[in-house]
Amino acid sequence: MSDSDVKSKRITATGSLSVGPARIRQIQLKTASGTPRLTITDGDGGSTVLDLDFNASTTHSVNIPAEGVRVSDVYVSVLTNFTAATVFYN
Repeated sequence: MSDSDVKSKRITATGSLSVGPARIRQIQLKTASGTPRLTITDGDGGSTVLDLDFNASTTHSVNIPAEGVRVSDVYVSVLTNFTAATVFYN
């Protein structure tokens, strides 16, 4: 079990969340029309750690099992057909 507080950051575009080393614990998002897709990498240009497709025009909650996905920085490289997303991390 992690011993630090969970924080969150809302995003509406691609790029770094600028949170430094973190464990992604959950993602909540609202999709628009089309074919929504979210891709998160381990920092800018790093390896892909999450690559998810979603149904259009609905709200989704993605729970990451165990201790979450560890990254050097949360970098959203693809955010297609989304209104917004909130990433929970610690």
